[in-house]
Formats: sequence, C-alpha cells, structure tokens
Amino acid sequence: MSKKILLALVLVVAMAVTACSPSTPPQEPDAPAVETPAEGIEASISLQVEGSWRDYYEDAIARVKEKHPNATIELIETGSFDHLDVLDATDVTNEDVADVFAIPADRIYGLAKNEALAPMDAKEMADDIGGFSDFDSGLGGNFNLDGDYLAFPMNIETLVNFVNTANAETKGIDLTKEIEFTDLGYMDMLVPAFDAWFGVSFANAGGIELLGHDQAGELYSDMTKEFQELNDQQKAVFTALYNYWKEHYENGTPIWDENAAWGFMDTEFSTGGQTAIRLEGPWSTASLSALASDGTNLDIIPINQVTVEGYPLTHWKGGWGLAINARNEMDPDKMALSQAVIKEIVNPAYAVEFFKATGKILENVDPSVYNDSDLSETDKKVIQAVLESYDAAPARPLFTEWGSVWDTWKNGLLSWSAGNPATVEEAYNAMKASFDSMMMNY
Repeated sequence: MSKKILLALVLVVAMAVTACSPSTPPQEPDAPAVETPAEGIEASISLQVEGSWRDYYEDAIARVKEKHPNATIELIETGSFDHLDVLDATDVTNEDVADVFAIPADRIYGLAKNEALAPMDAKEMADDIGGFSDFDSGLGGNFNLDGDYLAFPMNIETLVNFVNTANAETKGIDLTKEIEFTDLGYMDMLVPAFDAWFGVSFANAGGIELLGHDQAGELYSDMTKEFQELNDQQKAVFTALYNYWKEHYENGTPIWDENAAWGFMDTEFSTGGQTAIRLEGPWSTASLSALASDGTNLDIIPINQVTVEGYPLTHWKGGWGLAINARNEMDPDKMALSQAVIKEIVNPAYAVEFFKATGKILENVDPSVYNDSDLSETDKKVIQAVLESYDAAPARPLFTEWGSVWDTWKNGLLSWSAGNPATVEEAYNAMKASFDSMMMNY
C-alpha cells in the first residue's frame, strides 16, 4: 500500500471519530465570538444632595446607570451640614443618613473617630478619572488617615473679595492696586469677623495661630499669650481688627450682630449702598451678583489683594470630600456602586456643569477648562480669584480639637459689644479669657 493511500485512510478514520463525538462542532472560521453583555453592579444605595445640586446629581446618576442598569440610587435631599447633624445625633445605621454624602475637610477626624466612614480605593479612583498631578499633596492626602482614604476630593475653596464696582467708584477705591484695609472707611469693606470662618483671614494675616501643635506635638494657642508678648505683626493686625469693631460700635451698625449682620451687609453691598468690598465664598456669586445690578457692577479680586497693615488677608486651602457610610464597608457591591457614583459626580469631563450647579471648583481640572467654557465672565473671574487665593493660602487645620475654636473666637469677639473695651489691650484680654478657658480642656 502506498504512503499516499495510507495517509488518506488515516484522515478518513479521524474524521469519522470526530463525527461521532458528542462535543459541540467548531464555529465557522470567520464567526465572531459571542460575549455575554455585562450587567454591571446590582446594588441599592442612597445619596445626599442639596436642593440646588439635584439636577446635576440626577444626570450623574443617569450616567452611572448606563453602565449599571440594575443599580438603584435614591436621593436624600438635605443640606450637607443638616445631614451631618443627623449623623452626629444618631449613628451610621440611621436610614436618614445617606450611603454617600458630602463632608467639609475639617470634619474628617471627628467622623473617623466615630467610625462613620468606610475606607475607599481613592488612588485607583483618582487614576480612573484623571487630572490629579499629585493626589496625596492635595485634598486626597487630607483625607488619608493612617493609610485609609476616608473621602474623595469634591472641591477646593477659599474666600475671595467681591466688589460692587459702582460703589467702589463712588468711594474712590482703585481696584487695580493693592488695597490697604486700614485706609478704607469702616463701611467700605464689610467682614463679619465674629464668625471665625471670616475672622481667620485676619488671624492668618497676622500670623496668629489660634490653635496648633508645637514641635513636641502639644496643643498651643497664640491667643493665650499676654498682649505685650505678641510680635509686631500680630499686634498690628489685632489692633486693626479692634479699631474696625470700634468704628462700627460707635456708629451703631449691626456688623457685630450674629443675626442682623447678614441682611445689613446685603443692603449696603447693593448698588448705591455704602459698601464696595465684601469678603465671601464662591458659593455666594449668584446672590451678590443680584445685589450688584444683576452682575453689571460686580467684580471679583483675590483675597490677598487686600492687606491689613501691609499683611495680605489670607484664608485657608479649604475643601470638601465625598464620603461613604461605614455601614457599607462589608458589602462589596454597595462599596463599588458608591465609588462609581462618586467618580461620576466629580468627573472632570463635567467640571463646567458641576460649577454651574454647585459653585464648586474641581481640584483635578486645568483652569483653561473653565476659561474656555461658556461660563459667564463673572463666573470665570470667581474661579480665577479662588485659584489665586487658594495658591497663596495655608493648609486648613484638620485636627479634631480645632472645632472648639469656632465658638471660642465668636464668643470672645461678640463680648466686645457687651463690654465695650476702651483699649486694644482690654479687647485682647477678653479674647484671651475665652482661649484660656478653651485650652483648659486640653
């Protein structure tokens, strides 16, 4: 038998065996592989949202559900601080506490201490959405406690100066130059300094540490020193703050009234009023624009363009994060869905829409994205001023004990209107008494 015939018989036998096999016949060579469509994450979570953010959040949820159609994401509409009040008063199991919620950066330590937050894969999330040049040196690092990332950066913020240009022209204030606070009339610039959120701009200008850690790690406050122990910079700025209060006190304005101050400032900042400059945050753009002839007379300048005795007003590198409720930590599906929602809310591709809805500026977005957008010129000026002010600002204190400073500062300053101190030393001693009392708790 020839080799060709033998080979042919072998091939015939092989084909016969294959035909009898129960296995599935092979596909045609050009047939595409069949893939089962991914169903995504199947879980249910709740998401805290402020009323004015709702439309943006709903759009973000819709984008998440395109990838995860079987997911359920319910909105709990409430203010961010109101939501945190509910959490503080109850615990993480309360259904009125959302699975995902916004937190200010300074609340991270207290919430961590109360075991309210679940660790998340923040570095991986940052890589997914992109734009972070150095995640740990920014807000991301602020949310890292003992190796766990307990929130994801939501936005950066700091105070800026809003200007009613018509009022500034009437007052003869040159907005192209550095503006010295002590050269202004007491009504020219309004600052509710009794509120530490605003008052800290004076403390920072004076290099006054309201509460910090010394080299040994112990808590201390410059406000427990005797007035004569303060350095020249600290004395100068504190004296300017005292003189500012004194002029308002003698002229009977309510700027030192924690209830009446806000309406008073709105009235005077309106076009035709006595105030040209107002220290505020970017979230107030819409309301202040309305007061300044619907934006016609509104300008925005960096906080440090105003100096106090030559020292620039300075706020903090403030910011917010998005956190996940600790009750979800043991449920991988809820954690995965929560992280997907967070990434979509702060997706840099929607940075402009995010700002329009919330007034929040993303850390991981180049300024050109905002400058080249359809945002109004006012919004662009706000963003530019915030970014300039943020770059010059010190880091915000994030340790738990700093929470006591808020009321300590306020109570000390408000006491001036009750005690009417005749000298700056007397005014300082009233503040010192408040801080001495505070430090007794540590």
